Amino acid sequence: MTDQPSKSTSDQYGIGDASFQAAGGIAGIEKLVEAFYHQMDTLPEAKLIREMHPTDLSMSKDKLSRFLCGWLGGPKRFQAKYGRISLPQAHAQFTIGLSERETWLLCMEKALDQQTYPADFKAYLLKKLLFPASKIQNKD
Repeated sequence: MTDQPSKSTSDQYGIGDASFQAAGGIAGIEKLVEAFYHQMDTLPEAKLIREMHPTDLSMSKDKLSRFLCGWLGGPKRFQAKYGRISLPQAHAQFTIGLSERETWLLCMEKALDQQTYPADFKAYLLKKLLFPASKIQNKD
């Protein structure tokens, strides 16, 4: 019988609720979202995407937290409160090009840097977030 190498933790992200757990559950996701919007509020290059949001970010924070919770394999909190979501439709009123997408990802990268998540989870999550960020891009 030969020994097979065990899978690393990063191989498990995306299976079941492993990503949700790695993010620290609801509390960890809410902390990430707070850090994300702090970056959006403070990074000069994020001014344009910040202006796409209301002055009071309470609902934006709630929606992103709830979306990420379900998207990472946890409870479907967004759907329970707001119903089903179509990312392109929800963002259709904004002009979102490559620059806006990259700025959003930059804010998320900097927010992830502030979290105590394992390094491989941070890298995994940032890579996976490219998909929903690209879904809302509506111009070249």
